[in-house]
Parts: sequence; C-alpha cells; structure tokens
Amino acid sequence: MNNVNVHELQDVVIRFSGDSGDGMQLTGTLFSDTSALLGNGISTFPDYPAEIRAPQGTVAGVSGFQVHFGSYRIDNPGDYCDVLVAMNPAALKANRKWLKRGATVIIDGDTLTEEHIRKAGFSTLDPIEELGLGEYNVVIPAITTMTRDALADMGLDNKSVVKCKNMFALGICFWLYNRPEDHAKSYLESKFAKKNPLVAEANKRAIDAGYNYAANTHQFANTYTVAPAQLEKGTYRSINGNVATAWGFCAAAEKAGLPLFCGSYPITPATVILEELAKRKDLGVKTVQAEDEIAGICTSIGAAYAGNFAVTTTSGPGLSLKSEAMGLAVMAELPLVVVDVQRGGPSTGLPTKTEQSDLMQALYGRNGECPMVVVAASSPSDCFHYAFMAGKIAMEHMTPVVLLTDGFIANGSEPWRIPSMSDYPTITPPIVEPHAEQDFMPYARNEKLARGWAFPGKKGLEHRIGGLEKDHLRGTISYDPANHQEMTSTRRRKVELVADSLPAPEVFGPDEADVLVIGWGGTRGHLHSAVAQLQAEGKSIAHLHFNYIYPLPHGVEDILARYRRIIVCELNEGQFAAYMRQTFQQFTFEQYNKCEGQPFTLVELRDKFNTLFQ
Repeated sequence: MNNVNVHELQDVVIRFSGDSGDGMQLTGTLFSDTSALLGNGISTFPDYPAEIRAPQGTVAGVSGFQVHFGSYRIDNPGDYCDVLVAMNPAALKANRKWLKRGATVIIDGDTLTEEHIRKAGFSTLDPIEELGLGEYNVVIPAITTMTRDALADMGLDNKSVVKCKNMFALGICFWLYNRPEDHAKSYLESKFAKKNPLVAEANKRAIDAGYNYAANTHQFANTYTVAPAQLEKGTYRSINGNVATAWGFCAAAEKAGLPLFCGSYPITPATVILEELAKRKDLGVKTVQAEDEIAGICTSIGAAYAGNFAVTTTSGPGLSLKSEAMGLAVMAELPLVVVDVQRGGPSTGLPTKTEQSDLMQALYGRNGECPMVVVAASSPSDCFHYAFMAGKIAMEHMTPVVLLTDGFIANGSEPWRIPSMSDYPTITPPIVEPHAEQDFMPYARNEKLARGWAFPGKKGLEHRIGGLEKDHLRGTISYDPANHQEMTSTRRRKVELVADSLPAPEVFGPDEADVLVIGWGGTRGHLHSAVAQLQAEGKSIAHLHFNYIYPLPHGVEDILARYRRIIVCELNEGQFAAYMRQTFQQFTFEQYNKCEGQPFTLVELRDKFNTLFQ
C-alpha cells in the first residue's frame, strides 16, 4: 500500500463527469450500487446534457453522475464533491463550481491537448491554472493510454478499447474508497457475457488496471473507508424514482384485483416508467406506446371504462396536451392516474433538468370547474408508495389523480427497503354487479360520493358515458341548470372528501418554533437536511413537507398557527406559496425559489434560513 494512510469518513460525494458517450452514468451507478451493497446510505443525481448529441469535448455535451454515500441515511446527493472525476477539459470546466475546498480532481491527462482545451472554451492552454486549482489535489493519470496498454493483447478495435476508460476511472475510485470490485465485474459479465464476452473481459481488466494504478503509485496519500449505515432491518435494493413508480402501480393493480393498463407517449424524463411497465407482461400489465400524448391518455380512459386500473405518463408539455382528455375523465368519473415527471419549462424548456413548475397546471390546467386529486412524491424510493396511494385514491373514489414527480427524483436512486405487500392496505373499488330487482342508476353514490364502476358487457348495467353533463342519477345527458350546479358541486365535494382518508401532517422538529420551512415533492431531502443541521446548532426551526397537495390533509391550519415565520421553498417562482396564500389567507408566507434546472443546495438553504432569525 506504499504506506498509505486509511481514514474513516462519515460521508463522501463523488462526481463522475465526461462526454455523453463516456459512460459516466454506468460508472456512477456501479460505484453507488457497490456502496449500497456494503450497507452505506446512498443518494444519487444523474445530470444529463439536454442535447441528444452535442459536439464531443464541449461543455454542452458534458454528462455527470453524482453519488453521495455515508455511514447514515443519506437524504440528498450532496452539494459539493470530495472527488471530481473529469474525463476531459470540458467536464473539468463544467464542474469546477461543484468542488469542495481541498477536493481531489482526477482528470484524464491524455485529453489535456490543445484541441480538447480549445473545444472546452478555455482562453489559455493551462486549464488547471485558469480554473485556480492550485490548492486542490489534482491527479492527472494518462487514463486513455493506460487503458490501451492494459487491453493491448485482446484484439479489440481502438473504439472498443477507448470505451473502457470509464472502468479504469472506476477502478481508481474503488481503491481510493476501499470498495470491492466483485459487484461491478458481475454486472459486466451479465450485461456483456452472452452478446460479447470479450467486451465484458476488457471492462473487467480495465477496472483492475485502474485499481492497480492507484495502489502502486504515490498519487494518493490516503485511502478512505465509510462504515455501513444503521438502516432499518430488511431486504434492500437500489431503485430510481421512475422504476419505483412503475412498481407502485403494479402493486396497486394487484391489491385491487384488476389488470394494469398504461397508454403513454415517450417523453423525457418519464419514458422509463412506460419501459418498465412494458417488461411486466408476467404480471398481466398491458402497455400501448401511442402516436401522441392525446392518444395515450384516451387509450387509458377507454381502458378504465373497460375495467382496468389505468395510468398514463408524461412530463410538462405532455400534460398540457392531455388536459382536454383529463376533463373527460373528470366528467365521466373514471379512475385514472396521470403521472407528470416535471422538467424545466416552459414549452420544451430544459428536457433533462428538474423543476417544480407544473403545480398550477396540475391544480387548475383544465377548462371548466374540473377538480382532480393532486399527489406528489418526494424521493426516489417513496415514488412506489405514492404511486400506490394515487391508484388507491383513483379507484376507490372514482376520480382521476395527478401524480407529480420530477426529473431529480425520477432519475436519482437510493436504497429502498422492499415492503411486504401484507403491510399495504387493500384497494376496494366500488365495482357494480347486476341486480335484477332494481334499476341501475350509474350516478348513484356511496358515502365517498363515488359512483359505481360498471364494466361494459354486463346485462342491466348499460349506461351513457362521455363529456356532456350527466343527470345526477341516470347519467343521461342533461342541460338543466340546477342539475349542472348539483353535479359541479358534487364532483368538487367528492375530491374534498379524499382528505378524510389522508394521514395527518407530520412536522420534523419542535411543535412551536421561530421558523417553519414548508416544501412539497422532490425537495424534501435537501430541506430536511438543511433544517436538521440548523437544529443541531440550536436554531428554533421545523420542517413541514407536503405530499398530498389537493386536497390538503386536515390539520394544516392548526400547525401553521404555531410558528412565528413561515417560508415556502420550491423549484419554481412561487406556485405552492400562492396556493397556500389562497387557502390560508390569515397567514403570511415568505418564499425562497430557484429556477436553474438544478436542485437546491444545502449551503444556499442554510444561508437563507439563517436570515430569518435576524
């Protein structure tokens, strides 16, 4: 070990960065999965370029993957990195701002050529000096050359050899943080062994070469260990938000005893949900990749009418296109879950970046009085829970539900404790069976104001369906003014009654304090961590986070009354703050907003919250 010192750390942030073709997402995933298998707490943040194929070597084409792992439960992917792996000068330039003071920078020395440096937009030929990295631990191994040397006798073409350089970088990081190579090698074998075992062997050899380089040179004075986290006992796996959402829908369909149907049009960053559901034919899942967003939701509405648990998935632009059909689902009172994986807007905006700017569209973006339940997930793993609960609400209350996630939690991953399905509640849709002794009234309602779910093809349950206003009992078309008022009020009241089944809000921190931080959806991890740090410093501060947006749970007003100052933090220009002001006009809500296509950082949150105590 060349007298290398081993230090134990509580947590570490590593950022892998390079061209979009350099395999940074795979590299980061293998490192994070390995750390998860060792029992560390994990949170990851993939950062994709918006352009499909930006010019190689340019800042616009830089792809990143950040992993935060520690000896405790990790709630966020970290602000600034302890280690930056930069596969070229553009990656170094794009990520300079994310370096902690004294961080280690590993850059492929083979890319420090005039061509690469100019492409990255540097004004001099010394990017290390230009970026002011003199006080950092900068390591410049010739990664591409050493990868070629390690694989020289394998008979691979140059392109295939160079593609393995990301595994060389991974090997360096495995050595630096005392991570075993076994999981990564097993993954490579399963991925490539059947199609191209030579490629699998080349990548495994590249990992060894990087590991041995780090172990046998004096480039690193220390190595580090991170102890396992003390997590709740159970079986864990790493999961991202999109996969968790798909699985939550599968679980809801199973609990309801109904087939699952998804009709969707592919759109970044929601496409993976459709792809994951398409794999689940073994569970009876049916998927349709429609020709456009409108066709996607309309096939799902038809599937709901036919007796399926129906979902459709999209992002902000697609939600706009689905709005008319969402009104149809409200009028027809059919169960449907519409997933909106939010991204930066407006229009096509920032397709690969995160934002929370679709809230007003989810709440009000339809013509007429058109109330829909709105639910928001707040971490990659709890996308499973809120997808399940969105399905339960939709089917039991016979109403469409909007489920909001965002690009940050959809693509990010963390350890997920696999639940027992016996721990999840039953789902009992109000399915109607024929009764010979009485006439069927399709809009007669139960105690939840949900109408009966009558599947087509059953004698005696024939009824009209469509977008025109219905008679309050028979479902025939009605233009009667009093009937329209009654049906409008009933549809609103039906959604409001969902609040009776929602869990009470939980406050993290004291019941009374100087400051209450409010958030919703995918900002929870950052807000929780920032508040926890200030609480540890003795500050009088608490955190209230919302997953059920409309209707809000009971008891919110009583909670708000106990705090001196209230600040709403969200990745938009103040949409939830405006909603809270409209709902609770007796309180003053301050705002902290960000619209950069990036999550909050703990530093900026702490700085803002500290101003509230002055």
